[in-house]
Amino acid sequence: MSKILKAVYGTPDKPLHLGNADIPCYVLEDDTRVLVQSAMLQALGMARGSGGGDGDRLVAFANTKALNPHVSNELRSVIERPIRFSPPTGGRAIGYEGTVLVDICDAVLSARLAGDLNPQQKHIAEACEILVRSFAKVGIIALIDEATGYQEVRGREALQKYLDKILQAEARKWTKTFSNDFFQAIFLMKGWSWDRALQGKKPSVIGHYINNYVYARIGPGVLEKLRKLNPKMEDGLRANKFHQYTTVDYGAPELQQRLRTLTDFAKAVGYNWNNWKRMVERAYPKFGDQLSLAYWDDDEDVKE
Repeated sequence: MSKILKAVYGTPDKPLHLGNADIPCYVLEDDTRVLVQSAMLQALGMARGSGGGDGDRLVAFANTKALNPHVSNELRSVIERPIRFSPPTGGRAIGYEGTVLVDICDAVLSARLAGDLNPQQKHIAEACEILVRSFAKVGIIALIDEATGYQEVRGREALQKYLDKILQAEARKWTKTFSNDFFQAIFLMKGWSWDRALQGKKPSVIGHYINNYVYARIGPGVLEKLRKLNPKMEDGLRANKFHQYTTVDYGAPELQQRLRTLTDFAKAVGYNWNNWKRMVERAYPKFGDQLSLAYWDDDEDVKE
């Protein structure tokens, strides 16, 4: 069974708009750009049939007498092996590399040009024509953005909008965010006595663990932004805790959910530190590799 890749960019509420269709799209951890299978078939005008799944319908369509001569062996192979991945919101999804949609449209329009399509397939060709026109519009915009350098500005603006959504400039009043369950899981994995925590003596290295396994992996640019919002003072400490800068409606709930997930990971691996680290690194790779596991710089002292 092939590895289930994780999507690192993309959300269901921000689909790719092509013609009259909205297709959820993602970028996977190996940089593969994928379109969700079911939405892609709807964009092609393929109505859900009574038998077989979405992939089966696409394979059957590619093998019809009309389309078969126009489908390359490479495209057929890709259609028969869709990509299974994990969206950022969790669960499992099935999709195809984005270029597959272009190849399918080319095959359908080639079949129409040759007069091979039957009347029941004409609406699919019409859908493909609309999609191809949309590809051209999207493509020329992307080329202009690249030529003018605007794509870098666009990326910075998108990142800023995300950071504005998850973080705020002013620190909120301190509230307990990191539960004892989270800290106890770390103590168990490291073989430390919980009596130290009860005495208010949590090892300062926990602050580095939080930066590395929580903030550096919760979203792009989050840790860097937090360090700017809450810089070190002359004594080397920070005025506030990083979590006080998370927004109430989005950032704080996102952080709390991540902490619950990391705590569950610890239980799942039997509180084995190395296995937990591997699980976190697979599920939540660091954005831009902001931290190095080889060294720790002094950061917030954890006194939750």
